[in-house]
Amino acid sequence: MSALRDALSDLPDAVFADLLESETSYLLVLDLPGVTAETAELRVEKGRLVVEARRDKRLPAEFDYVREERPLFLDAEVPLPPDAVADEAEASMERGTLEIRLPKREAASERTIPITTGDDDA
Repeated sequence: MSALRDALSDLPDAVFADLLESETSYLLVLDLPGVTAETAELRVEKGRLVVEARRDKRLPAEFDYVREERPLFLDAEVPLPPDAVADEAEASMERGTLEIRLPKREAASERTIPITTGDDDA
């Protein structure tokens, strides 16, 4: 999971993120001000979570930009934890906050593995 944690520190300045973990899943929370579910796309590519979003920036007709530092597009890419199950991921967006739940793969149950020998064929 350290690769994911490191990638979060490299996100664009316009994107703030929290990473939470429980026994059964990860929760990635991204603040994407000005973004809605309709203007965001979330997908998995080659073991990475890709977020592409567009802000809604309305400029009142009587104003012109003197300085513009809020980017219109917010793109982020982070590696998935190796035990995350991307096919079962769920996402929700509310008031510019995107929450992505990534369930963890269940660990194989513990069991004893029998050992056979060549003598067992007799």
